[in-house]
Amino acid sequence: MSKGAVLALTALAPAHADLIGHGGMVRAVDFSEDGQRVVTASFDYSAIIWDFVDQQKVTVLEGHEGPVTNARFLPDGRVFTTGDDMVGIIWRMDGEESRIDRRLLGHTHKIMAAGVFDGGRQLVTGSWDKTVRIWNSRTGKQVRTIKLPVPVNAVAIIDGEKSIAVGGHDNVIRIYDLRTGRSQGKLEGHKMGITELRADPGGGRLLSSSIDKTLRLWDGRTLRHLRVFERHNSQVFGVRFTPDGKYAVSGGRDGYVMIWDLDTGKPTKSIKAHEKIIWSVAVSPDGRFVISGSSDETARIWHLATGDRIGGHADTTGEAKPWLTSQHPGASMFRKCARCHGLISNGVQRSGPHFKGLFGRRVGTVDGYRYSKALKERDFIWNKETLFRLFDEGPDKFLPGTKMPVQRVTDHEKLTQLVDYLEQLTGATR
Repeated sequence: MSKGAVLALTALAPAHADLIGHGGMVRAVDFSEDGQRVVTASFDYSAIIWDFVDQQKVTVLEGHEGPVTNARFLPDGRVFTTGDDMVGIIWRMDGEESRIDRRLLGHTHKIMAAGVFDGGRQLVTGSWDKTVRIWNSRTGKQVRTIKLPVPVNAVAIIDGEKSIAVGGHDNVIRIYDLRTGRSQGKLEGHKMGITELRADPGGGRLLSSSIDKTLRLWDGRTLRHLRVFERHNSQVFGVRFTPDGKYAVSGGRDGYVMIWDLDTGKPTKSIKAHEKIIWSVAVSPDGRFVISGSSDETARIWHLATGDRIGGHADTTGEAKPWLTSQHPGASMFRKCARCHGLISNGVQRSGPHFKGLFGRRVGTVDGYRYSKALKERDFIWNKETLFRLFDEGPDKFLPGTKMPVQRVTDHEKLTQLVDYLEQLTGATR
């Protein structure tokens, strides 16, 4: 491909908002540590950084001369990408502007795996040149090379950053000492090649996915096999732990996002997320949302607890948009609300409930809207006080478990203006 070319629980959900902007398959997805931004890597030779709350494009990272295979946020806000062009790039962000900070040169085949450790001071890459390489993220210099007998697809740092797990074209996961590069053993159980490896935050457990249609859970310290997960109909390409360590999230060729209970090995949710291959999944730091990246050139956002699709770019043709011409100081801030909430009860379905009659309405009572359990169990009225608290504390704190992404307004004057405009606007729709 030349540069620039390019549930509902049992049924595909109606289109709301996705992360749309790539001209090729979305190969990798990652969240920033604060959950405010997302990065996607694509075969269109670019990576895109998005504002997670708005699902809006922040900036495009263009510097690779081939498909981008991985994208990771570093703790200091920099972004690390790898590509088919055999190069790793560290990007420095300055607001919405980006520039190349370092290029990592040395691989002789496409880089398919990437990792970050040591507080972001060190990076790891794995390539089809049958090597894993450790890099200093500040200098861009190579620290160590580990040679393998097979092309590498995946890496994960385990056991308190003492070891690295490596998966490739055969069915073996190989373990190496991270500092010496010496072999420490093997994990065997998969029947075909390894596609992804992910460790939990402390590296005590390891998840692996494979072409053999399964994912497996391993003890990252004793190197014991703990459990196998079987329900996908085809190859599994992406896997992640949820932040609480209780569940695994996977995606694969069958287009399903699966949520698994790690204690029982059983799926708790099956979301038909895409009609095409899912290459990657990512879980938000607060554990409420999953993003799936697909061959359909989009990344889609899902509420983990309900399986509902989240977003705000519904077709609103014909619906009035008074906030676009209003002189009220809160009108400009309402534009974010308008992406997910309509003003009329019979308008286009969106990811959030409509705002008709909002003030004085009991929480969780819009007919036909599928609320999260968090809202169903609450009992209060929407008014100036409760709406102010919603955006002052943040939806994740005021309504734990809500489908609403974190949207705080820390400026109390602006928040007061927004709430006042909400009352004015929705009062006219009763």
